[in-house]
Amino acid sequence: MAVRASLGCFPSDPTLHASCGMPWGVAVTPFSAADERGSPPATGDEGHLLPRCQSCFAYFSLLCPLDRWSWTCAVCGGENDMPADAAARYARDGVHDPPEMRSAFVDLLLQGEEGEAAAAAPTPVYVAAIDLSSSEEFLELVKSALQAALEALSPGSLFGLLTFSSKIGLYDVQGPIPIVKNVFIPPDSDGALPIDLEDIMPLCSFLAPIDSCKDRITEALETIKPVSSWDVAANAAEGQDHVLHHTRGFGVALDVLVNYLGSEYGNAFELARIFAFLSGPPNYGAGQLDTSEEQNAGKAGDADHILLQEQTSFYKNLATSAVQAGVCVDLFAITNEYTDLTSLKALSVESGGSLFLYSSTDESTLPQDMYKMLSRPYAFGCVMRLRTSSQFKIADSYGHFFPDPQYMHVQHINCCDSFATYSYDFEFEKDSQFSRKSSPPILQIAFKYTVLVHNGDTSDAPNSGSRSRYSLERRLRVRTIQYNTTANIWDLYDFVDPDVVLTILVHQVILSSLSDVLETRLWLEDWLVAVIAQYNKAYKNVTSGGGTGMYDIDVNFSHCSQLQPLSRFVFAVLLSPLLQVSSEHINPDYVTYLQCLFSALEPASLRQAIWPTLISYSSPDVEAEVHQSLGRTVFTSESPIFLLDAYKDLLVYYSPTASSEIPFPPPRDCLLRSTIDRLKQERNITPKLMFIHGACDDTTELETYLVEDQTLDGSRLPGSTGFSSFLDEVRSKVSEHGI
Repeated sequence: MAVRASLGCFPSDPTLHASCGMPWGVAVTPFSAADERGSPPATGDEGHLLPRCQSCFAYFSLLCPLDRWSWTCAVCGGENDMPADAAARYARDGVHDPPEMRSAFVDLLLQGEEGEAAAAAPTPVYVAAIDLSSSEEFLELVKSALQAALEALSPGSLFGLLTFSSKIGLYDVQGPIPIVKNVFIPPDSDGALPIDLEDIMPLCSFLAPIDSCKDRITEALETIKPVSSWDVAANAAEGQDHVLHHTRGFGVALDVLVNYLGSEYGNAFELARIFAFLSGPPNYGAGQLDTSEEQNAGKAGDADHILLQEQTSFYKNLATSAVQAGVCVDLFAITNEYTDLTSLKALSVESGGSLFLYSSTDESTLPQDMYKMLSRPYAFGCVMRLRTSSQFKIADSYGHFFPDPQYMHVQHINCCDSFATYSYDFEFEKDSQFSRKSSPPILQIAFKYTVLVHNGDTSDAPNSGSRSRYSLERRLRVRTIQYNTTANIWDLYDFVDPDVVLTILVHQVILSSLSDVLETRLWLEDWLVAVIAQYNKAYKNVTSGGGTGMYDIDVNFSHCSQLQPLSRFVFAVLLSPLLQVSSEHINPDYVTYLQCLFSALEPASLRQAIWPTLISYSSPDVEAEVHQSLGRTVFTSESPIFLLDAYKDLLVYYSPTASSEIPFPPPRDCLLRSTIDRLKQERNITPKLMFIHGACDDTTELETYLVEDQTLDGSRLPGSTGFSSFLDEVRSKVSEHGI
């Protein structure tokens, strides 16, 4: 569990926090294998014995003062009795201390809760829902992706195959040949079918064990063909006049599938995951979306700075049903057609899944992304709660979770991998502060989750089946952190984590932009102006009485290295598709995709996506320099090769003057290639790799990432005047405020 704070030292009082201008919060990656320093948790198998505070329900930790028969809660300060058995457990001998007495970061087995999940089958379930109102190229890509998924999934997992168009197809692959059974979706369907899926095909026939049926699953995939005009004619001849070409009854298909996998008596499976593949907007039955130009124009009107809003609450309600059924939905949109992902995103985000967008089948990394997603470890059935000591509280929380309808700041996460990150913004309680006499600020994150433990090959054991290969482990991670405080603004600045500041800012920008993009742009610029003004006051570059020249104002934070990236970060966010006002060349679906991607990234990865890293090489085997600037002036250096890492894109650029003796592209066995391979391996998505030679190739793709050469209206300028002009404008605004 990695926890990174935007302010390494907490402000002592609300006035100091307001004066520094920095967001105050943390970014939490709960399922990461270690903390932010690389230290793993102390582990144990007696989580059910961990005491809890009777007042605030926080967990006992190493930071709790302990007496012989009582302990004091580190979070709320409440006194708690210590039963005799717990007192004996915590009698220190230095050798046999339980995990919570050895570390403030523990990961414990909850033995008492394993029986609660026994009613649900411990076998992981995966279902592919495939859009047939598509092209041959789309289906070939999806088949390749599912073949990669079958290789990544553990033996003993169950797999189901469903197709949808104007009808829903269920595949039974457990017999000698694959069988498909179809049911038509009524055009006026409210989400229900005239017959339950269980009556069409029993769930036990639909879900096939991967280890024994992989070949037949592959055979079934090969039989899948797109809906054609011949099919339309045949269906019309049978009286199905409502069946149209390119109809996608996606909403109905997903609704009945979630109910199919769930149970009226509770979750049928401990883990169920749906892979939904879309080639265009849902346009048939319940959940259909109007993506016509007339509809979009009518929604936006003359307010070009207002993002398109979701058309229906159908998918948000479906996400609620999925969470209740323990179903996670991953949505893969492979299309350059406007699909209204704004209306669809709640289904994946709130159910704990991911949203992917690929603009074409030719350059799609879908198979690689599927394999990476299913190969890494993940937890499911997760519940997370962050508690704070009494002086401060959570102001806002951000991330892909489903908020508990009853308890504040309790978040449900159906599926959580080691990359998923959640952010919190803090504020002081009314009339509160941290003083020398008060206890220091305490943060405690509790993360309860389930993992599937593979028991190995049990085929030789009596009465064994594929399901006995797995067992469930319900576990509890608790991290308790004590922070230092300061009454000195310079200490606050020195302990700023700019990546976490960026993370919280991006979350705030995404949330605010849903209401008004233009207002969000103005707010972000004003935030930077205020921060620079306060910084200059703190370092006495200017005085409240004025009298200082405008160009004496330090907009580069030259006295504080921790703040120096902030101006570039803000400039890059203003230029990003997140905050483009009425830009015809940006697909609204791409903006939605970036919102979903950025809101789940851990801080270092988000920084990479917002402000790429540029590294120069004197040869394919010799790294020269890491450049802070992103402008054409960088390429005037003597280095012939550059690697630009923009998180989802990796670009290798050879200078036009690079010697012809330097091989292009770089050879497989060089340092540059090794670096690229490492970066690709570390990502949770597969970055697109491009090789560009300045002497003969189009450099447009590279120029889009040269942020400092652009102006806020999106045009490109020679040199670095774009960013420089922005700083001049900020300097002028600081001066105008009379500080």
